[in-house]
Amino acid sequence: MSARLRNGLSALLIALSCLLVPLGALAAWAAYGLADTGRYVTALAPLSTDPDVRDAVADTVGTRLLREAGAGRPLPDAVRPFVRDAARSFTRTEAFRAGWDAANRAVHDAVLRRLRDERAAGGPVTVDLAPVTARVKDRLARDHVPLARRIPVEHTAIAVLPARDAERLRTGYRVLEVAARWLPAATVVFAAAGIAVAACRRRAVAAAGLGTALGGALLALAVAVGRRLTLADLAGEIGRPAAGAVYDALTATLRTVSWLLVVLGLAVALLSWLTARPGPFAHRRRPGSPDPGSRPARARP
Repeated sequence: MSARLRNGLSALLIALSCLLVPLGALAAWAAYGLADTGRYVTALAPLSTDPDVRDAVADTVGTRLLREAGAGRPLPDAVRPFVRDAARSFTRTEAFRAGWDAANRAVHDAVLRRLRDERAAGGPVTVDLAPVTARVKDRLARDHVPLARRIPVEHTAIAVLPARDAERLRTGYRVLEVAARWLPAATVVFAAAGIAVAACRRRAVAAAGLGTALGGALLALAVAVGRRLTLADLAGEIGRPAAGAVYDALTATLRTVSWLLVVLGLAVALLSWLTARPGPFAHRRRPGSPDPGSRPARARP
């Protein structure tokens, strides 16, 4: 095989590898990070102390309480600020933090069961909030809050995901599982093959490093664009700052991976370039000058 053909094949394989870098990272993050209940709850746990998230939760809870309390009869205007202030005060307690973790775990478990269970019946994904209420009630009782023991624990099913979205997510989840298993492996195989067939392997290593850095930069750009699009879609349902805080918490690992890819790729390319340069004290021969390591030829008699 000629050197030109080898270099062309190497460039093609390395280009494919670099294109798969951001796709493989996204698939692995979604399948092994976002789909893991423990990691999901751990990522969102610090948001229970985020001011924007607490305000959004307090406004949502206060609005629902006023709607349920005012069913069938008008409420005095003085009651509304009292209910909202009470909701905001509750979000600053340890009971709210316990309920926040329990609610996130319950919602994630319910959605994940629907995505993984092939025999699951149709319809929306629902969550029973009785365990969450019981945990909050127990925390309030331990904090000696008056009348905490009288809080009713009722089994109430709340829809968290419509049936149409659940079926669409199930199909996407299957694709992600396959992609997360094969895309990272294909990335490594293509890169190794491209370096192996190259006529100049040092240049191929440098190209693979630069391509990996470019893939990491594209991944970081995709996360930033996804944040903008997500906030644009959710702006009418929940507060924009709270939605941004949730998005940032869930994609923190992905952003870290993207910058690690950039740093690693640039480091590999720089190291390959430095090893190709001659040392500062290397002897440079002029054209036509004899090699200092060779013996001079003897003159013929």
